Amino acid sequence: MKQTSHVLIVGAGIAGCAAAIALADRGLRVTLVEKQAEWRFQSSGIFIYGNGLEALRRVGVLPGILAAGFAIEDGRNVYLDHQGAPIVDVFYPRSSGGAAPIVGIKRSEMHRVLAARLGALGVEIRLATTVAAIDAPGDAAHADIRFSDGTQQRFDLVVGADGIRSQVREAVAGALVPRYTGFGVWRSVHQRPRDMNAKVMMMGVGKRLGIMPIGDDRLYLFGTVSEPAGRWYPKESWPERMRERFAEFAGPARPFLAQLGAHSEVLYTAVEEVQAPLPWHAGRVLLIGDAAHASTPFMGQGGAMAVEDAVVLADMLSSHGISQAVLRAFGERRFPVCRFVQDASRKVGEAGALEDAASCARRNAAMRDGAQRQVDAFYGELRALQAL
Repeated sequence: MKQTSHVLIVGAGIAGCAAAIALADRGLRVTLVEKQAEWRFQSSGIFIYGNGLEALRRVGVLPGILAAGFAIEDGRNVYLDHQGAPIVDVFYPRSSGGAAPIVGIKRSEMHRVLAARLGALGVEIRLATTVAAIDAPGDAAHADIRFSDGTQQRFDLVVGADGIRSQVREAVAGALVPRYTGFGVWRSVHQRPRDMNAKVMMMGVGKRLGIMPIGDDRLYLFGTVSEPAGRWYPKESWPERMRERFAEFAGPARPFLAQLGAHSEVLYTAVEEVQAPLPWHAGRVLLIGDAAHASTPFMGQGGAMAVEDAVVLADMLSSHGISQAVLRAFGERRFPVCRFVQDASRKVGEAGALEDAASCARRNAAMRDGAQRQVDAFYGELRALQAL
């Protein structure tokens, strides 16, 4: 590939930052644009499993992620019922590169690590900037972009990494509207007691509530619950609403729920999906990350899929150059992987939304018997799809 190839990446979330790093590291000229006027990212947490950690290793930021986050070295996920009674312990596999099986990290810390790597590579970053117009004829070897500040520029490739409400996506897939899944997700950040060093999932009736360390002194709660379509809550009410939504949860969650108040870090989002059909490109415009395949959070794979997209794209472009055939091959390679994760995550979410106590008791019994097999089967199938 010509080292003078110029790639525009739209969106500086996980997908956009990882793609910018991976492409710049392979010698491409990269411009990254972000609509925010300054680096500000959601302050809740994220947990990353082995495949995502391997992708971060290949991006070159894993040491920073491990230093800033909290590693669950034995990969243990403790499942409890909503009262705190044990259901089963499940163990997640290590990455192929040997990193810890699960790492929790505050999202702002993850972006700090990514931003530092972007700076070290000299990536051009334009904040407070959006794409106003795209001219990318299907047979052209470039895309002409007009930015929100009125400037215009030509690029060899435009990568839409601008999230679930992507503006770039319309140039590829038309007016594709995210689908509401019927769930809301609540997150809050707390001080971590020293003895809280495992990932915990508490299974309620129609609700789930997780606890994950994200640093030496921090952890976060993440809870999912059915919410009516279009339901929204004023930000100032989030702490009280979260406490109410999960009031029946006891055990290790109770002290953290009791702490929720006006000064708490709380975030509420409606859970939506995007399933962009192939092709994920049109002309020299390509979609990655949530712009192409936003998923529900139940498998903890959203960030991992975004970073994997970045690594696979960089590998394919550095080996074969930028062409319609390569962009088509990228989508065809990633589509079955991302669709498998989406389908598996949706299925887990639907199972967790069971509203009947007797059904939940049967679910918990089935988890004792088969949860580890299900985890092993998921990662086995994921590895098989990634190898294709």
